[in-house]
Amino acid sequence: MPEPGATPGLAEVARNWAATLADTKGVSLPPHELEQILLAVVRDAAAAAVPAHEAAVRRFAALYSASPIGIALADRDGTIVEANAALGSFLGYQPESLHGKKITELGSSDRDSTALRIGLDELTETELDRYQHRVLLDHGEEVPVWADVTLAHLPGDHPGTEYPVLMVSDANEVHLLQETLRHQNVHDPLTGLANSSSFQTKLEAALGTRSGERIALIYLDIDGFKVVNDGLGAGFGDKVLRGVARKLAAVFTEHDAFVARLSGDGFAILLHGSVSPSEVIALVERAFEDLHEPIYLEGNGIGVSASAGIVVKDVGDGGAEDLLRGAEIALHRAKERGKAQWVLFDPELDARDRSRYRLGAVIAGALENGEFSLIYQPTVKLANTDQLAAVNAGLRWNHPEMGELDSDKFYPLAETTGMTIPLGRWLLTESLAATARWRERFGEAAPDVCVRLPKRLAIDPDLVLLVKEQLDRHRLPAHALRLCTDGSSILDPNGEVLDSLSVLSDLGAQLVLTVSGTADLELIPRYRLPVRHIILSGPVVDSLVIDKDGVASRNLSHLITRARELKLRIGAEGVWHEDHAVRLRELGVMAARGAFVAESATGDEVDELIERHAS
Repeated sequence: MPEPGATPGLAEVARNWAATLADTKGVSLPPHELEQILLAVVRDAAAAAVPAHEAAVRRFAALYSASPIGIALADRDGTIVEANAALGSFLGYQPESLHGKKITELGSSDRDSTALRIGLDELTETELDRYQHRVLLDHGEEVPVWADVTLAHLPGDHPGTEYPVLMVSDANEVHLLQETLRHQNVHDPLTGLANSSSFQTKLEAALGTRSGERIALIYLDIDGFKVVNDGLGAGFGDKVLRGVARKLAAVFTEHDAFVARLSGDGFAILLHGSVSPSEVIALVERAFEDLHEPIYLEGNGIGVSASAGIVVKDVGDGGAEDLLRGAEIALHRAKERGKAQWVLFDPELDARDRSRYRLGAVIAGALENGEFSLIYQPTVKLANTDQLAAVNAGLRWNHPEMGELDSDKFYPLAETTGMTIPLGRWLLTESLAATARWRERFGEAAPDVCVRLPKRLAIDPDLVLLVKEQLDRHRLPAHALRLCTDGSSILDPNGEVLDSLSVLSDLGAQLVLTVSGTADLELIPRYRLPVRHIILSGPVVDSLVIDKDGVASRNLSHLITRARELKLRIGAEGVWHEDHAVRLRELGVMAARGAFVAESATGDEVDELIERHAS
């Protein structure tokens, strides 16, 4: 039995050690004496340990109380038994009022409470030494606060006992900063709508949903937005874009609508679920109506119109690339039709367009590989139809798979791809080279060559130098080249075509104006155009065959009379047959081209026509 006042258990420990030592060979002390010696050793050790333990407890208490980090000590069930001042201040409570609360009850929502419960369970059931998570905690007086929480175990008084401890640090500023950065990463800073990256993610997610649903994509582009920016300033333009964004967000609210600004004045709307083409079209038309309503900025009522491309497909019918491409193509078609138009994507039309676009994409290679050749329209003198007055040079594409393609099949595509200038330069240089060969072979019987320049080439600053170089290279007089234009080119607002043609006229080239009515003809005196030839074209020529009461003849006669007053040489194109040519000649037309001669002729056929005249 231990002595009175002895620390329970120490005497027994000493007795056991004494028995052990007494039984060891070489030890002569009796067991009870050894017991007293060891008991004294133990008492000394215990006396020395108590101050060290008390000092450690005092240090922990000071750290716990003064820590800027909120700390709560809990029992084994996770019930708070102690909370420091920092935790109370952070959560808006007196520390004592937190006693008796479960740690999980501090979470602001079920999700946050569950996160705390998971942490406590993992500490108990696994070898995890700590659990960290960001949660939203309830605040006693204000809105919930974001906190980075750490859960850990502290050892108890007895070996093997552990108790949960909660440590909390303020994460509000960090969380708000992260949320701001996240928002900026997925939203357009000007309009607040989703940006293109976020839109792509949303599209991919929508396409990954179950089959049987439908998806609609709308590409919407503001018509003539440059007018707003250039006319009123970029600041006004930004305000208009914000107004457009608000209107679109207000219209597209159904079918899980997702509205994004892609770039500039381009927007996209994604609809998903049970959606039909008619519903989408109705929403687009409603958006068009709202956009027409003026937005008033500093007394200016600014209204805009938009064009839209629409695709409606079943989920699973093609991927994101197909959907985006279809909407873009539909938007291009809408723009081609004019302003404030929408177009619903047509797969059959798309298949035809793919063939056309494929054709346009390889024009450059075809030009380099020698697949283009010259084709001519002969113009003959009506007084002697065997005599050539000029030949109009054009391009023909000898496509390896599709055969011979006339210019109307590829020139619009060349305009889109920027190939009109290379094609026009090739046409001009090859035409002048052919003219030089004819002049060398046939002399004065060789016809002039007439070239209609693409607008982009006509305003190219290098055009005059190109023409002069080619004329000099082939030793041709400038008047051997005729340059044909029309009223719409003359009326170009910037006047670039007119300036270019005037310089070429000063060089000696002959200018030819295509005329379809009196308005075109009057451009010549109005702008003092250096035009020597006109070509009557279109209905004014066709009506001479169709008209039975003589009205067309009288109108054409007036036009020809006015042309004579201006001292112009008069030709016509699109002449059907010999009788048609005869009537034109009777009215004063001097030369003509069309089916009555030949719709087109190769270089060899032109050689034969010249030779017939020369002989």
